[in-house]
Amino acid sequence: MPIDAPLVLIGVGDSAAYRKDTLGSIAARHPVIAVDRTVPAWARPYLTRIIRADLTDTAAVTAAVGRYAIDHPLGGVLTYMEHHVQTAAVLAQQLGLPGSSPQSMAACRDKAVSRRLMAEHQVPSARSMQASTPESAAAFADLMGYPVIVKPRSMAGSAGVIRADSAAAVREAFDEAGRASVMGLHHYGPAGVLVEEYLDGPEISVETAVLGLDRVRILAVTRKLPAPAGTTQEYGHLVDARDPLLSDPGLIQVIEGAVAAHGITLGVLCIEVKLTPDAGPRIVEVNGRLGGDLLPLLVKRALGIELPQIAADLATGVVPRLRPVLQRAAAIEFAYPNTSGMLHRLSVRPGREQLTGLERMVLTHTPGARVSAPPHATLADRLAHWVVLGLGADECRTRLAQAADLLEVHISQHAYTPACTT
Repeated sequence: MPIDAPLVLIGVGDSAAYRKDTLGSIAARHPVIAVDRTVPAWARPYLTRIIRADLTDTAAVTAAVGRYAIDHPLGGVLTYMEHHVQTAAVLAQQLGLPGSSPQSMAACRDKAVSRRLMAEHQVPSARSMQASTPESAAAFADLMGYPVIVKPRSMAGSAGVIRADSAAAVREAFDEAGRASVMGLHHYGPAGVLVEEYLDGPEISVETAVLGLDRVRILAVTRKLPAPAGTTQEYGHLVDARDPLLSDPGLIQVIEGAVAAHGITLGVLCIEVKLTPDAGPRIVEVNGRLGGDLLPLLVKRALGIELPQIAADLATGVVPRLRPVLQRAAAIEFAYPNTSGMLHRLSVRPGREQLTGLERMVLTHTPGARVSAPPHATLADRLAHWVVLGLGADECRTRLAQAADLLEVHISQHAYTPACTT
């Protein structure tokens, strides 16, 4: 049942393929007022009003919404975009609406601050140092021992995240990480480059609800699909309602520690974790928002839990529905170019209608585009994605492979040009 007081949504996003499900879920439960400079046509049916503002200017956003709020009651403030978590927290605080503090969201956006807070609170994470030059980055790496991870201080989507196995590779990675951007994130958050300890082991994300101070609930565990050696891109995700990690005491303790270290008191988070063979769960990143890559859709299909609605309910002071109502699995896989060059053909072979469990298969590029292959690829280079459902993880993996066989791609090679670096 829709709830009357409108929710202010900071940023809509351009991509219907990745954002429409989340916005539709929120709008099914709350009237939504969007704050953005422009709003794409696909999003407008889900909105009751649009407030125009430059989202790179927090003061302009708070002023525009503040003027509207003088004569109109508002129920809450939310964003599902990495760019705007701090702005949303500032606005909620100024309007006296529920939310975590701006300081806690700033810590999520700044990976250097996040690492420092976790070290101070003895939360298992990665050793990390901020480097100001390629030479200092190499010196830090020598102290830590190889391999290391070189990454931007405030990016997302694996942009500029590079594994380096030597001092020379670190110096090269420093320059690339310093240039990297994706989805315009270079306009938000602090600049800088970090050199971090490499954490071995499989990676997961933990979809987490924070219901109040010291009230943390793990809602789902997302297993990241293996990526080819030497790459840091995300190739896919799998959610299983029966995942034993949902009730793992060690994981729960680490997640609770990370939430407390950042001072987060309300919201739905996507917390990335490495399951290291020697030291157990260690935090990779704490994202102060819903997970991207259609993770909320996977959770909905596997457990029947609506993460976007939970986030919106918490933001408006409504008691959320947390109980799972399904017990199955769902997975997504992304196709990247196998070589850098000009995309000449991208299509799906006949047979998708006969593939059991295939929920969707979406082409996200068009012929004529220049694309980059991993390890230089970004989110913008993804060619397609497909979502499958199954009774369990193994069935999903089989169906992902069957769907992958339907994709037909032809790329002509050319000299590498980095994508999304402006």
